[in-house]
Amino acid sequence: MQRRLILTAGINSTGYLADSWRHVSDSPLVFAEFDHYLRATRIAHAGRLDAVFFSDHPALGADPAQRPLHSFEPLTLSTALAVAVPDIGFEITVSSTYSAPYDLARRLATLDHISGGRVICNIVSSFNPAVAANYGSAPLPPREARYRQAHEFMSVVTALLKSWNLRRPVDPQSGVWDPDFARPISHKGEFYSVAGPLNVPSDARRRALIGQAGASGPGLDFAAAYGEIIYCSLLSLPAAWNFRDELHARAKARGRAPASLRIVPGLVPIIGRTRAEALERHDAVSGAGSEKGLLRRFARDAGIDYATLDPDAPVANDLFKTSADQQRPAGFTQALAELARHERITPRQFVRRVEGGHRLVAGTADDVASDIIAWWRSGVVEGFNIQTPVLPEDLSDFVEQVVPRLQKAGIFPREYESGSLRERFELTGEI
Repeated sequence: MQRRLILTAGINSTGYLADSWRHVSDSPLVFAEFDHYLRATRIAHAGRLDAVFFSDHPALGADPAQRPLHSFEPLTLSTALAVAVPDIGFEITVSSTYSAPYDLARRLATLDHISGGRVICNIVSSFNPAVAANYGSAPLPPREARYRQAHEFMSVVTALLKSWNLRRPVDPQSGVWDPDFARPISHKGEFYSVAGPLNVPSDARRRALIGQAGASGPGLDFAAAYGEIIYCSLLSLPAAWNFRDELHARAKARGRAPASLRIVPGLVPIIGRTRAEALERHDAVSGAGSEKGLLRRFARDAGIDYATLDPDAPVANDLFKTSADQQRPAGFTQALAELARHERITPRQFVRRVEGGHRLVAGTADDVASDIIAWWRSGVVEGFNIQTPVLPEDLSDFVEQVVPRLQKAGIFPREYESGSLRERFELTGEI
């Protein structure tokens, strides 16, 4: 298998959809049980998925009608899961705004050793003032400052992870460490002053891959500088090609080869025995109850009076606008605007194409597999981060029904390849 599909799965809370807690077969409080995440990880492992993905937001979303999306701290949870489940990788999300570079580098290097190099670290710039309020009295910095800090943060983390090379041997003549086995980084910058070196040795072949999910201009610059696994919301093929071309151009401008990046957008599959059955499940698990309910939600989210909404008129190009202080990812808003710009899509079509900010595919297992294959064979993406509506039931359906079709198509492995995630994804070069 030359080029092959990358598949990861989000396993936060009771599922990706906000109403998932009403549909789990277990207690709605299962999100606070370790065994829930262990079971989901084992299901993903049975499907030979590359990694399980933990998004994170260190503040409670206190809407009593929705499941608490983020609860357990991802790095701690992944460490426990890495010991219990072999082969599969772990994608953890970390805020560059509210983390210390030395602390993160040390924890990452430790988890690299525990897992054998099965770590992806998704670096995000926090956007919610509620997060800032949990880390002190200072207000959330503006977007430009947060990304300036993120660049310095990653520069320091990268330097620390390279500061003690595990491959440098003990001097056989003197019987002591090579005097240059670890080097201070002596960093002094706008946001950080870090002496180094790290006190955990690092192996370049097993070092954590860096994920990035920003889609604004500053986010793309950050991805071009440091990202290796690029998470994004891509809702149409034309928009996906534009995103890929822009990202690659920015990477080249920074001296990086486009081949050093893997684009892995989110995908929400809803599987039924027929498409009609899948659409009925979408109505149910979305919490909307019907297509009319989905259209009401669309109007509310877009700031439109539902009474004036024409569900069969094309969505206006300027309906979705990104603001500097919005409290949701800018990439989601931009993806919605791009979909409206590239296609004459109506609200009725729109509500069946997007769920939770990512692209929705509702249909049979053949429909879902065919969609994944078509996008992957187009060359625009390297894989998908699967966001199943309800955990673990919908993840089981995906693994049991869709994955075998992808394996039969020859684009996804039937067994895990040996080596670290870096080696599996052929990302062993330097950033």
